[in-house]
Amino acid sequence: MSRAIASTVIICLTLVISVEAQWVNHPSPGIPRTKDGKPNLAARTPTTADGKPDLTGIWTTDRTPLPELERLFPGLGDLAVPGDGPEVLHKYFMNVLADFKREDSPLRKEFVPILIQRGEDQGKDSPTAKCLPPGVPMGDLLALPRRFIHVPGLMVILSEANPPRLIYLDGRKHPVDPQPAWLGYSVGAWEGDTLVVETRGFTDKSWLDAFGHPRSEAMRITERIRRRDFGHLDVQVTLDDPKLYSKQFSIRYSVTLTPDTDILETVCVENERDAKHMVGK
Repeated sequence: MSRAIASTVIICLTLVISVEAQWVNHPSPGIPRTKDGKPNLAARTPTTADGKPDLTGIWTTDRTPLPELERLFPGLGDLAVPGDGPEVLHKYFMNVLADFKREDSPLRKEFVPILIQRGEDQGKDSPTAKCLPPGVPMGDLLALPRRFIHVPGLMVILSEANPPRLIYLDGRKHPVDPQPAWLGYSVGAWEGDTLVVETRGFTDKSWLDAFGHPRSEAMRITERIRRRDFGHLDVQVTLDDPKLYSKQFSIRYSVTLTPDTDILETVCVENERDAKHMVGK
């Protein structure tokens, strides 16, 4: 992994990752437990009053095993620092196109220089370097807890990385000509037991990953979220940006319930000491 890319990843890590939780070991109500008192994550999926899976809970994205990260990104282990090492990363946080060979990348050739420049600049213009949100899907791919609040007609997602996200489940349509937003505008509907969320209206200022893959305001993201059992979510994310990418592409990851804890308040600029040391071009 080049020094420029390594520097970009370090910036993304130091300005996004925080300590993981608070109120540790405070028992969460309604959690099925085994005889020894541990949460039974394999129990039956809970449902809402209308019979749909209830996605309420505190969820943490599963990490990519370190050996796989090292295989994909040689030298990544050299970035390890206490609490912010690569062991907290998902491969798609690093590179949303990790499953593609370089010659098969759907990023249109005329936009490759953007990616190269961001690497040469060592990530100094990354949104997270300026305490701006990592957005979707980048912020969801960190191993940080997120609280899902599932109520009739609405899903609220509270994160330690992103601002609050609202997913409307009340049948509304997307706004026409919306003001570009870091998290876009999300509406969802059920297909059987799978929640399908379509998000539009993104700002082109956000990056898709730590490598710096760009997006345009034309991007649409479709998430398919299925609660496999009490303690696990399966997520498929399809990204479609016809302006910058020659075809749509998908990533898949899993998420695990994190009971008996809660999320922390996170204010990026509080005690921030990194920006003045950035040496990119």
